[in-house]
Amino acid sequence: MSKHGRILVAMSGGVDSSVAAVMLHEQGYEVIGLTMKTWDYASSGGSSKETGCCSLDSINDARSLAVGYGFPHYILDIRSEFGDFVIDNFVDEYLAGRTPNPCVLCNTHIKWDALLKRADKLDCEFIATGHYANIRRHDNGRHVISKGKDENKDQSYVLWGVSQQNLARTKFPLGSFAKSEIRQMALDMGQLELANKSESYEICFVPDNDYRAFLRHKVEDLDERIGPGNYILQDGTVVGKHQGYPFYTIGQRKGLGIALGYPAFVTKIDPATNTVTLGPQEQLERKQAWVKNLNLIKYENIFEPIEAITKIRYKDAGATSSIQQLGDHMKVDFVHNVSGIAPGQSAVFYEGNDLLGGGFLM
Repeated sequence: MSKHGRILVAMSGGVDSSVAAVMLHEQGYEVIGLTMKTWDYASSGGSSKETGCCSLDSINDARSLAVGYGFPHYILDIRSEFGDFVIDNFVDEYLAGRTPNPCVLCNTHIKWDALLKRADKLDCEFIATGHYANIRRHDNGRHVISKGKDENKDQSYVLWGVSQQNLARTKFPLGSFAKSEIRQMALDMGQLELANKSESYEICFVPDNDYRAFLRHKVEDLDERIGPGNYILQDGTVVGKHQGYPFYTIGQRKGLGIALGYPAFVTKIDPATNTVTLGPQEQLERKQAWVKNLNLIKYENIFEPIEAITKIRYKDAGATSSIQQLGDHMKVDFVHNVSGIAPGQSAVFYEGNDLLGGGFLM
């Protein structure tokens, strides 16, 4: 009989989830490892070698580690659910002129639900992942996510959508460790190859990081259907041609193929007219944002304005703001201008290190 009960651990084959599984095993949990097959490389249209969490090598690495430590390991094929929801949304958002956040959607609607369904079948009380974040029970009874110890690896930003019901059964073993400490643990385990595995920063189903090629692969006749459009300035002046609005994102500067005599950025995308507006960086700056599809973590609601740090992209340092829930939306008033508010991206709110919640920028 295990000391702490049975726990299902999501194992991608990488160093983080592998060390998390071994850590829980050594703490006395009855660990069951699970690797989720979310996509297959042949259908992604990529041009480089298969890598990342869904490759055969990664699945075999996860299984080999589990066998070595004597706990069971399963593979769960969720390609259908993942593709129908995450990939379809990814394509639809670009076609709507927005910038999607697939990792948030995957965590919120696919991975946690898939893990907990399998956990129930395997009689596991808890699930665990290798995310760099912390979780605790607040005095108000809610389950609160807070930033991981390693600021450079903190992943709380992509976890804002996880429900209270799901957080109640979740553990993040790595939250109080730095990445360097986790790599050292892998070395101490005798797992040299695992300890030296490279980081993966790409979207898992776009492993060569070329989302434009992925869109062309997924949407038949995309170039013919949309075609080139006009670059315009804020006043409507046409200044050149672009390849088609889905291939651009708010705040983009590189790869525009046009010279205006000053650093130009994408400031607006209009799918209805297939126009992309360009301008200097100051035209990207805003003092207010609206956020939809809210999921609140620390408090049940925020009907009165409170001060928060709002992050509008994963690697954003965050900006001081006042936030207030108005119906189904959150109004965000920034103390200073912020640059590059991109519809479709996540806005995530913090009180100190605690995650207040988040939603999608409008």
